[in-house]
Amino acid sequence: MRPSRLPSELRNTSFTYREALRRGAARNRLYARDLEITTNGFRRPVHGVLRPADEIRALAVLRPKDTFAQFTAALLQGVPLPREYERPWPVHLSSPPGTAPSRRRNVVGLSLELWEDEIRFLDGLRVTTPARTWLDLARVLGIEDLVIAGDHLVCAHPQGFPAPRLPWTTPDALRVMLVRHPRARGIIRARQALDLIRVGADSPRETKMRLAIVAAGLPEPELNVMLRGEFGQPVLWPDGAYRNHRISLQYDGDPHAGSRQYRRDIDRAAVTESLGWTEVRLGASDLHGTPPRAALRVGQALHRAGWRPGNLP
Repeated sequence: MRPSRLPSELRNTSFTYREALRRGAARNRLYARDLEITTNGFRRPVHGVLRPADEIRALAVLRPKDTFAQFTAALLQGVPLPREYERPWPVHLSSPPGTAPSRRRNVVGLSLELWEDEIRFLDGLRVTTPARTWLDLARVLGIEDLVIAGDHLVCAHPQGFPAPRLPWTTPDALRVMLVRHPRARGIIRARQALDLIRVGADSPRETKMRLAIVAAGLPEPELNVMLRGEFGQPVLWPDGAYRNHRISLQYDGDPHAGSRQYRRDIDRAAVTESLGWTEVRLGASDLHGTPPRAALRVGQALHRAGWRPGNLP
């Protein structure tokens, strides 16, 4: 027998046992197989894909004074994370001073010293701010993953780009957070990572590409560069560039792109050449090896353009 339909307010979100009863759901309905009891007093639909905020929303009712933090806050703010941290469970919750951390199943209870301005409301949930979230990730993540997270949070594109983008936070705000919490766990890694964070990287692979190039002793490519046409109009927006040597770097993330994308890539390379620039197109396979093939290919392009070690980029 199919279970009865849930009240409409509960079908696409998590909810508490008491909330369901209050909205008219029968008690036996709350033990049907299409609901998961992820933690005590908590229910979520098994079928369908919930937004991260809806996946955990009921915990805000069960722990109204707690703040979603660390990996959960990162997930809510779209931060790219290593695969083992991409799922919403277990949830990371920080309790206020004087309150015992949560001991619920599938919940990691934290006791973070959060300043008032380190908490924000996002989609109706209490969440650590982007800068504070990044600092808390330094407790666990390595430097490269911290740089990837930081690049995501500070990424911005000015007007003139196909998709202008506002940042979640700024490098200055990250720096303030480090000064504010000099004894935080992972503070040394956070300081090292902050020196490598740049504004303008759209994806983890673009960040890895830049880090590989720099680690190989090559000059760092510039981000957020616009190539302009004959009349000064924006024409191309490379993922990285060396203005002095007129080299553009383009990272193509999908090795199985269709014929339409292939045609666009050819057109883009032709436009780049017509502007007197050289395009170096890189893909996922170029990030492998020691040093990665990306560094070798970029180094070759720079040498052909006249760059030598010790020269300016």
